[in-house]
Order: sequence, then C-alpha cells, then structure tokens
Amino acid sequence: MSEDVSALSPGPRHVAIIMDGNGRWAKARGRPRAFGHARGVEAVRRVVESAGDMGVRHLTLFSFSTENWNRPADEVGALFELLRRYVEADLETLKGRGVRIRIIGRRNDLSDDLRAIIERAETGTRHNVGFHLTIAFNYGGRDEIVRVARELARAAKAGEIDPDVIDSEAFAARLDTDDLPDVDLVIRTSGEQRISNFLLWQAAYAELLFLDVLWPDFESKHLAAAIETFQQRERRYGGLDAGAA
Repeated sequence: MSEDVSALSPGPRHVAIIMDGNGRWAKARGRPRAFGHARGVEAVRRVVESAGDMGVRHLTLFSFSTENWNRPADEVGALFELLRRYVEADLETLKGRGVRIRIIGRRNDLSDDLRAIIERAETGTRHNVGFHLTIAFNYGGRDEIVRVARELARAAKAGEIDPDVIDSEAFAARLDTDDLPDVDLVIRTSGEQRISNFLLWQAAYAELLFLDVLWPDFESKHLAAAIETFQQRERRYGGLDAGAA
C-alpha cells in the first residue's frame, strides 16, 4: 500500500460480505454450481483467518438467503451440506483460535440434524471473545424485520410492552444480531451492485463496496484493499462533511 495507513481513519469493526459468484466461477470452468460453492468455502477460510489480523472484530457472511429456496433442490441441498461440512471440519480450529460462531436467520425450515450442528457450534464457542464470525443462513433482512415486528406486536397486545416506548433501540434489541455492532462495511463480490435483502437494518449507514472478483477468487489482498478504501471514506451519518459551510 502506498499510503500511510496511520494517517487514515480507523478501519471497520464489523464487515459484512455478500459472497457472490460461485456459480459463474464454476460455469466458466465447465463445472457444476455445487463445485463453485465448495471452492467458495476455501475463500471463507482465507477471509476468516486474515480478517482479525486486519483489525476486524466482527465478520458476517451471507451464505443462504430466504429467497435461495427458489433454486434447484440439488443446489439447495449442496449449500446445506457445505454448512454442515464447514462446521464439522473447522469447529475445533475456530474454537481454539478464540472465534465465536453464530448463525442468524430462520431455523424452523432446517432439518433437525442441521439445527443440532448449529447449536453445537454456537454453544461450543459462546465464551470466545477474540473474533465474532456470524453466518447468515436461511436469512432475509425483510423476514428478520417482520419477525421482530410480530414479536413486538404480540408483546404489546399481551400488555407486556407499551407501544409508545418502542424505539429503534427496542427494535434492534430483538434482531438476530442484537449484541453485534452495526455494520461498517458491506462488500459484495462478482460485480453485482445491490444488497439483496442483506442486513437491511444493521447496514443502514454502512459503506458499500462492490468488487468484480468472483467469490472463490477472493483473497486476503482483496479484503485488505477493501479496508483501505473504507479508511479513505468520510462517514457522516446524515450530517455535513467537515469542509461544508
């Protein structure tokens, strides 16, 4: 890097990544989409290993959306199997490195064995504080907001909460990410420029960065460059920039 990093603004605490491009990566090589997803897991490992060294303390990865159920059944099954294999293969290593794992999203659509694996990963790492890895699986931002709205409505109807005291903090406290900081940086790979229903509430003031690299080709250098780009931006949260009159 040519610029003095010490002169830049602080790096992001919470990075969220939309891991896109597995299918196109596989198609370009004449392989099935499931092969691309499998190679994408290797990119996950690279990013998890390097993010903490770059000052990131919270990493959230979009693995499977509520809309992905519309994909062919064999691809859905392959995505489920990859989550299972990743947790089973990497859990002890992640636990030993102080990584806390959590899975956000709806679980009632998942099989009993997959829910058991998720619970084992979360329970086994819940006391770790060094690095927080969140995997959004069977997750949709709108679905999450609707679930919270229903929960608050039921509580208000039962007289457990006064509707007039419901504010953004009360709402955020019931989100899947209730004890995580808001997202600072959202990265999407593959060149697509949309957030695809990902962390709609949590990323309200996040910086967005769209990269042309396909997810299986994503390496530590891409994350480092993204963080440097983030540091060069001025975050105003709806206010004026420092030089405005």
